[in-house]
Amino acid sequence: MTARPHSAMVLAAGLATRMRPLTNETAKPLLMLGGRTLLDHALDHLVEEGVATVVVNAFWQGDKVAEHLAGHSPPPKTIVLRETELLDTGGGVRNALGYFGADPFFVINGDAFWLNGPVPALRRLAQACTDDVDVVLLVHRTFQVHAETGLGDFAVNQIGEPRRRREKEIVPYIFAGVSLMRPGLLEGMAPGPFSMNLVWDRAMEAGRIRAVVHDGIWFHLTTPADLAEAEGVLEARVTGDVRWPWR
Repeated sequence: MTARPHSAMVLAAGLATRMRPLTNETAKPLLMLGGRTLLDHALDHLVEEGVATVVVNAFWQGDKVAEHLAGHSPPPKTIVLRETELLDTGGGVRNALGYFGADPFFVINGDAFWLNGPVPALRRLAQACTDDVDVVLLVHRTFQVHAETGLGDFAVNQIGEPRRRREKEIVPYIFAGVSLMRPGLLEGMAPGPFSMNLVWDRAMEAGRIRAVVHDGIWFHLTTPADLAEAEGVLEARVTGDVRWPWR
């Protein structure tokens, strides 16, 4: 049986130092792209898949995150969790577990931005989250990314099992900032800061992790130049300007 998630978390607490000066006075998820904030784009995707409750953690410029969400009409219902210390990705999600119940829930990085392919990406994650899987990652082909991706993050075999890049190896997929996980995956993790990579590695060791290769458009948004290029690509899709991004 595949998962039917009704809750999610958007990670919005990071300092986003590489996106400065754009993030000197605001949180990265509140940056605009295509006429809406990155945070609103994420909420749009979640509403499309029937998610009713979304937890958003906040630290850097947390007042502005809370103010923005206070003006957002449901659905979904949004809950802001203010962090007094940065808890990193895993610690932030663990801190919010009480809001998700026993069902799988989506986790979306606050700077994740994507356009769906033929089937919405979140729906594809839910379809891949069968009873023998604890977490599903959305990955994207590195050669399709117009920003620096390094040596990649994962290789993926024919049945969708990801493995990490080995030393000096180049792998074809980068994590796209979107996942679906079961709350039990965080069982035994102590409160405080830790990376989600720790629990992914545990799922890999148990053979209970899968990856879905995104079949739409995805943007790697790390620097102001990345954001400007993404805006140009979106504009070109609207205007039909075939010169972008090669002009």
